[in-house]
Amino acid sequence: MDGLTRVDQALIVLAVLQVAVFGLFGFDKTQARNGDWRVRERTLLLAALFGGIGAWFAQHLLRHKTRKEPFRTLLGAAVAVHLIAVAAGVWWVLN
Repeated sequence: MDGLTRVDQALIVLAVLQVAVFGLFGFDKTQARNGDWRVRERTLLLAALFGGIGAWFAQHLLRHKTRKEPFRTLLGAAVAVHLIAVAAGVWWVLN
């Protein structure tokens, strides 16, 4: 990643994490449809801490685990923690 600033690198990492988490949710949705082995909810929630926006988009666009409680509430909390961490990181970099 020569020539990229640390901010550029961080944005690339964040983008890759969002896509990876979206893919993980998509994989789990496919597994659910096929009746195959599933990704643990704990793993999905942990992934959402690192790629919250990707998790939120996957839940809504793929209609995955939209009615299941407490997962839905816990996912919202994980996305909120993710957004707070990203905002704190941006604030730290800019100040």
